Amino acid sequence: MPAQDNFAIVDAELPQPRDGEVLVRTRYLSVDPYMRGRMSDRKSYVAPFAVNEVMNGGVVGEVIESRSAAFKPGDIVTGQLPWQLYTVAKAAELRKIDPNLAPVTTALGVLGMPGLTAYFGLMDIGKPREGETVVVSGAAGAVGMTVCQIAKIQGCRVVGIAGSDEKNEYLEHELWVDRTINYKTAVDMKQALKDACPNGVDIYFDNVGGSVSDAVLPLVNKGARIIICGQISLYNLEQPDVGPRPQPYLLVNRALMQGFIITDYAPRFAEGVIQLGRWLAEGKMKYAENIVDGFENTPQAFLGLFSGENLGKQLVRVED
Repeated sequence: MPAQDNFAIVDAELPQPRDGEVLVRTRYLSVDPYMRGRMSDRKSYVAPFAVNEVMNGGVVGEVIESRSAAFKPGDIVTGQLPWQLYTVAKAAELRKIDPNLAPVTTALGVLGMPGLTAYFGLMDIGKPREGETVVVSGAAGAVGMTVCQIAKIQGCRVVGIAGSDEKNEYLEHELWVDRTINYKTAVDMKQALKDACPNGVDIYFDNVGGSVSDAVLPLVNKGARIIICGQISLYNLEQPDVGPRPQPYLLVNRALMQGFIITDYAPRFAEGVIQLGRWLAEGKMKYAENIVDGFENTPQAFLGLFSGENLGKQLVRVED
């Protein structure tokens, strides 16, 4: 488990933009579970963070100075940028966002990477059909709650798994989730899932892995689709995890288990943003944010992901 002393805040000279670049002042930082995977020196889908170098992730910022025709001072932009108060970025690395269409923070949440992850993971791999049962682990996180809502829009019965009664109340009363399970208080997780899924499980959107996912596998139906999005319960283990083997359940039920990385869908991001934005405008979707104030609290906000502090998207607001 990372700790506060794994991070340091350092001062540096204010960078100056060159031709084709802009100077961006950070307004919001995104902290996400996937970042933990980049803190390990092992093969993955993206290179690990370098020790003693600046962290980076999703940022919303304001253009302060521009040497690109694509942007002017005052523009609000988003991109994958360093955890810095000010950053010089190439214009091609940034996307302008319109603060009149939706709050700018949605570019890091429901209309950003988490929302797109939910959309393409469920729609492309899960292929939900009306009347099917969809189980979502990590259901109160930014990705999970979006998956729950898209599944409801598609006419599915949704079972959400989260780590507190407060989160589950939000899922049921605000997002219309049919049944919820508190995995921290459930005496018998397998029985709780059986009770919540009397007709079995057609789609499992897996954000957490571990024992929660082990309990879902025996309930998958013929032709079920299991979407591997995240494994947050395993990220901080010091020894390899040992659990039930999924192959028998997949074989007997002719089920699909598929992992995916959202950047693979980059050519289709506009499609996802348009559809998510439409559902949001129509009142078919909601979103929740947990905002931590102060740039100096960015490490604390990140570590909070692993203790379940956040309901919805975890963000850091950089004060003026």
